[in-house]
Amino acid sequence: MKLENVKAQMKKGVLEMCILSILDKGEAYPPEISQILKNGELIVVDGTLYPLLNRLKRDGLLTYTWRESTSGPPRKYYKLTEDGREALQGLKQAWESLSGSVAQLLAPIPSKV
Repeated sequence: MKLENVKAQMKKGVLEMCILSILDKGEAYPPEISQILKNGELIVVDGTLYPLLNRLKRDGLLTYTWRESTSGPPRKYYKLTEDGREALQGLKQAWESLSGSVAQLLAPIPSKV
């Protein structure tokens, strides 16, 4: 087993939920989203982030607007749709259930004294 590959797959598995959660707090453009993920130690390269944002938009979970920037070209700001909020709630419930089950399995077995 290559531990780094497994860890990368675990992060990819929660990335969608994390992006939806970031956008649930307000609009953001991709470099902001990327920085928030990096701050949470979920480092994402542009080659991962942009296709995921495009897929979430295509699925109706996100929308975006273009805004002028004082420091370059216009920026694409993403925000959640109502379907995105519903999806996030479902993902949070699934995460809580899964993380609780995993925590139980990882807990030490009580000794029989």
